[in-house]
Amino acid sequence: MGLQKTSLPFAVLLASALSGPALAQQNTVFNNVDSVDDAVTDLEENIKDEFADARASRDFGNGSGRRGWYGSVSATANGTSGNSDTADLGVGARFGYGDGVNGHDVALSYTYSEDDGDSTANSLAAAYDYTRMFNRDFYGYGKIRTTYDEFSSYETDTFVGVGLGYRVVNTQDVTWSLQGGPGWRYAEVAEGANVDDLDEVAGSFASKLYYDLGNGMFLTNDTDIITSDADTAVTNELGFNVSVSGPLALRTSLLTEYHSDPLAGYKKTDNTFGVSLVYAIK
Repeated sequence: MGLQKTSLPFAVLLASALSGPALAQQNTVFNNVDSVDDAVTDLEENIKDEFADARASRDFGNGSGRRGWYGSVSATANGTSGNSDTADLGVGARFGYGDGVNGHDVALSYTYSEDDGDSTANSLAAAYDYTRMFNRDFYGYGKIRTTYDEFSSYETDTFVGVGLGYRVVNTQDVTWSLQGGPGWRYAEVAEGANVDDLDEVAGSFASKLYYDLGNGMFLTNDTDIITSDADTAVTNELGFNVSVSGPLALRTSLLTEYHSDPLAGYKKTDNTFGVSLVYAIK
């Protein structure tokens, strides 16, 4: 692993939650004017969804609770043939429901890439969160996290846990929430490894920061830590967002995935950088 990828545009999906987080580049071969219009519309909608998910950081652990149904779906794909044969696919969805006190949130993400017929990326991530508000800043939660990565030292990694959360900072411009609690972790190591699968007690800790910089700009940083006796897994996504009511919308993001004790032959860290940009002339 340890691959670094730059993709345009970037569609954020988990976990972040989950998370998080899927990055892909959309390079569509246009056959006519209608297909151009459709592709541009899809791109704009993906970025709108991405901005909505980023702004959802403000609602994390919010005592007022999120009300009603919400959700977003995005998909990107591209391929080349000739001197090189490549294919990339990214699909993601996030949806949920809240009644002001109880909240349910589900996120899914799938990425696949191949080069000259050989798979270079194949991963699936899913997350479910239940939140119960006790007051404006204090809440309890239950969470499920599961990932599959063909090229990771841990081919599958699942965590189920409960815990408590608290919004440390809750102002108009800055929100920062922390949560943590016990759970159970089960992970299957890569095929051929001479070590046992993980099946043990674990702990989960998360931090979610939203900082409104003004002038249509905001910063998000989401951290998710799952630790057990055998390994500590950390996912961190840092995003800088510029949301302008005019013709330009921009988001840049850095996703870092870390394992403290990967198997022999695997690196500890993976980094993925993404940029999204739309310019509309009216």
